[in-house]
Amino acid sequence: MEYDSAWQEKFAEFVATPKQALARVKPGHRVFIGTGCGEPVALVKALVARAGELSDVEILHLLTKGEAPYADKKYEECFTVNSFYIGENVRKMIQLGGGSYTPVLMSDIPRLFDSGQLPLDVVLLQVTPPNLQGKVSLGISVDIVRSAAENGSLVIAQVNPQMPWTRGDSCLDIYDIDLLVPMDEPILERPSQPMNETTKVIAQHIVSLIEDGATVQFGLGRIPGVGRIPPAVLHYLAEKKNIGVHTELITDSIMELVRSGVINGSRKSTDRGKIVTSFCMGSRELYDLVDDNPLFSFRPTEYVNDPHIISRQHKMVAINMALEVDLTGQVCADSQGDKFYSGIGGQVDFNRGAAGSKGGKSIIVVSATNAETGKSRIVSCLTPGSGVVTTRGEVHFVVTEYGVAYLHGKNVQERSLALISIAHPDFREELLKEAIEAHFIHPDFADVEGRFVVATEMAKTSLLLDDGTQVQFRPVHPTDESKMRDLIYNLSQETIYYRFMSHQQHFGSKQIHNFVYVDHRKDVAVVGVVPEAHGEDIVAVGRYYLDPRTNRAEVAFVIRDAWQNRGIGTFLFQHLVQMAKSNGISGFTAEVLRENKRMQAIFNNSGYKVRSALEEGVYSISIDF
Repeated sequence: MEYDSAWQEKFAEFVATPKQALARVKPGHRVFIGTGCGEPVALVKALVARAGELSDVEILHLLTKGEAPYADKKYEECFTVNSFYIGENVRKMIQLGGGSYTPVLMSDIPRLFDSGQLPLDVVLLQVTPPNLQGKVSLGISVDIVRSAAENGSLVIAQVNPQMPWTRGDSCLDIYDIDLLVPMDEPILERPSQPMNETTKVIAQHIVSLIEDGATVQFGLGRIPGVGRIPPAVLHYLAEKKNIGVHTELITDSIMELVRSGVINGSRKSTDRGKIVTSFCMGSRELYDLVDDNPLFSFRPTEYVNDPHIISRQHKMVAINMALEVDLTGQVCADSQGDKFYSGIGGQVDFNRGAAGSKGGKSIIVVSATNAETGKSRIVSCLTPGSGVVTTRGEVHFVVTEYGVAYLHGKNVQERSLALISIAHPDFREELLKEAIEAHFIHPDFADVEGRFVVATEMAKTSLLLDDGTQVQFRPVHPTDESKMRDLIYNLSQETIYYRFMSHQQHFGSKQIHNFVYVDHRKDVAVVGVVPEAHGEDIVAVGRYYLDPRTNRAEVAFVIRDAWQNRGIGTFLFQHLVQMAKSNGISGFTAEVLRENKRMQAIFNNSGYKVRSALEEGVYSISIDF
């Protein structure tokens, strides 16, 4: 971008030093400070330097990355903080009552300024020098800053040649600014942080939900003790294709995927080929990448966070953080008990937008435990004082390091069981007991106590059938109860007789529970599933039960009738064998009816030593590994 080199002479009547400009601030004023790394640090310092002359000045901002000297207790008579999103630099002040937090949807903030409900006396922002047409760019922070600039009574801009010029909707006319303060200094940077193991596992679960050609959003938040999830997700997106971005914030972690072409926006249904964002925080390298780059479109919050605009994007995936989730699906994201921690941000905006998107997914991320207290973040009842950001009626996917729970359209019992299954194993039995006491789930589930156990990753594999259908094999989940019931009640009478050695037509709830609640420490249950429009169907179930006295396990499996004679049984048996061998089990036993020739053939052709004895029409089979 070619700047007007003579701008200071041309607009000399508007040019001022930081001290001269901030002398216009009066006691009782409301002063807005620009967002994130776009914060005009020199102007903030000049404001704080006047602390002794000022009183009752309200500092208003979305999120700032500077040191926030105005939040020091010694200035409590001079400045109070009002934050739309509580950052680390003001968190202690607000939690101690020295400042305040305004909980509001991010998409609604510009309306507060436009309507005059929240009048702004002074707006402090940072811009590029003007170009030859007299336009300046808000650079890396457009977000709510643009609306603040359009509605402030006095707009003071720090004019910095080190601010990148960004494309999109980031420009202001220089005549819309009242005072221009030349200041050539480095833009604030936010360093990247290393991923820990929990972050990596959570990210992999999230990426499994993101399809090629999807458009993604990354929420502002971080999970205490776990860190920032978006960089980890972006790391694992490297194997995807044609990813789009429509998000409030971008960071350094986007750069490699842009350079490799993974992020190109070629499949976006709106803003095709553009990375749409409202602000960025990162390194100088990131700022150089976005500088006058037509790939990036910096738009104000009223566009980026508009749920209607978000919903027009096909395959929109929203990823947002939570601090606590209760068993009914209520999401607390801005407080820890009665202590405000962060903010609503864009969670509700994007959750609603992605939910309305064709093929979209809204994902809430929470770590299974609180790293500071050691307590579960999945709870039967939210901690007293906690606020609900996303309601139980709006939550869709919840992800922890232990898996993915889908809640939308599920009843309270189903969602409680789904969330217990992805809670930390140490808390699952306690949560089950509390859920029964709260009448979230039926008392019959008391008999599954002790069986909310994590299965080994080794249980996962897949089989490609001759017709191109892929059958995925994975551990059975507690949330498979309804799918398991559907499988069993759709088996033919012959298949039921061969599997259960009876002609029973009714299976009680306890029997169904025994199929899906498995102590994976000594037993194994694997299901074969195929994708369907409503999720997935179970087409096969294999299981073995270890007898620790003999170190042998009894094996049994069943295949849905329409899927028999396609090699699934043989594959499933060999998969169970490999799992048993890896666990040091010396062999299998089985009871097979004389009429069940297919099952006998699977065992006899397995390649292992097989012994059998026939008694009263039943073969007792023993297989040595």
